[in-house]
Amino acid sequence: MTGWEELASTALVGTDRRPYQGDLLDAAAVEVARRRAGRKTGAAAQQAPHAAGRGDGSSGASLEAQAAPVEERVAVGRRAAERLVRIMGGEHERLLPEWLAAAAATGRRVPPYVLPELLEKGRRDRSIRVHLGVLAGQRGRWLAGLNPAWDYLLEEPTGETWELGGAADRRAHLRTLRTADPAQARRLLESTWERETPDDRAEFVEVLADGLSMDDEPFLESALDDRRREVRQAAANLLTRLPGSRMSQRMAERARACVTISRKVIAVEAPQDCDKAMERDGIRPKPPRGIGERAWWLQQILARAPLSIWGHPPAALIKMKIPDWDAEVKAAWVRAAVLQKDPEWARAMFGWDPIADLLESLPADEQQKLAADFVKKHDLDSQLIMVLGGVSSHWREGLATAVLRKIVKVATRQPWNLGELVKLAGERIDPALFPLALSYSPVESVQQVAALLRFRADMYKELHP
Repeated sequence: MTGWEELASTALVGTDRRPYQGDLLDAAAVEVARRRAGRKTGAAAQQAPHAAGRGDGSSGASLEAQAAPVEERVAVGRRAAERLVRIMGGEHERLLPEWLAAAAATGRRVPPYVLPELLEKGRRDRSIRVHLGVLAGQRGRWLAGLNPAWDYLLEEPTGETWELGGAADRRAHLRTLRTADPAQARRLLESTWERETPDDRAEFVEVLADGLSMDDEPFLESALDDRRREVRQAAANLLTRLPGSRMSQRMAERARACVTISRKVIAVEAPQDCDKAMERDGIRPKPPRGIGERAWWLQQILARAPLSIWGHPPAALIKMKIPDWDAEVKAAWVRAAVLQKDPEWARAMFGWDPIADLLESLPADEQQKLAADFVKKHDLDSQLIMVLGGVSSHWREGLATAVLRKIVKVATRQPWNLGELVKLAGERIDPALFPLALSYSPVESVQQVAALLRFRADMYKELHP
């Protein structure tokens, strides 16, 4: 009987009737990994100890000689693991990222028997990988070394140091240090900057967004000369958030050359060309399809110019007449509010163009208040869904009530149109509010929201027993 047949037989009749030496679930996870990697299992591997070696990315040694390392973290509890299996099996599968984030926050790992399916999902969906380096534990990384399809895991953060870790570990280390001591984090990055790969340099620059200050300006200004466009763009985006930076002041001069405000009229003359100095400051010369060059250059200049140069409140500027380039100017102001994370401008521009990106510049309470007002005044359509999708979880009672009211209203007229709103409400409302949803209305769609909130409430309880 092969190793796989022995495992299957034992699983069917139970360990009471067929004792198994070792951990049955652990062994099953290993055999699944081997099969998915196209490798021999059990006794077959012993008969051909080198068959799973060179030629498929592994060393020439027998897999049987490769022992899984000892785990350092405790696994989540049985009920939590069972819920993870249910989610991966299709029960509220959109909750998988939330489960993974909540589990990673506990500092625990997943048990070995769920690893093959979880790693396979990570192979197909990059968005869930961020927490897998921790949750998969030592066993997960060992399995990833056996199966090339799962080797992406070896690039995810595990808690290693700046000197010894991979790219993801080093980003995580820099992010943590940036939170504690922004200046020290920048000095650490400067000390290794010339040795970093272009891809790593772009991602490391983005880490500096936390704790950003004028102390970072000289380093970011120098990054505008980097050979990699992504590095230059990342540096320009951060310098845009520093009104006193040299780049922001250069953009202010360009903006003043394009725009003149007199009384209640804004006169605009778009730039005639895009020179090398503009490109260095993050202006991309080639426009996207459907946008003219001059319009594209104008939008980028105004988006990167300090919002303080306009001399009027945004609510007043929006009401002024702009004879030429009206849409381009206002689109640029929206982009400026997003890039510069200016709450006053984000608030005003949301009234003109309610997009989710603007909400990120506002505190959570204000995000939810604006979204609740939008839900009350707006019909259910894709724009409402996008706005709600931009509001950070967990939604409190005000927004929750507004959404539940909208569901009840739409359920009487267009019940077929409620699918996404019901899912979003169940996934974003604070799960502690499930009694509110349960008692709000007997309408089936509301009860579906309540059931999903209860599912999430139980999920958090299992992860924090």
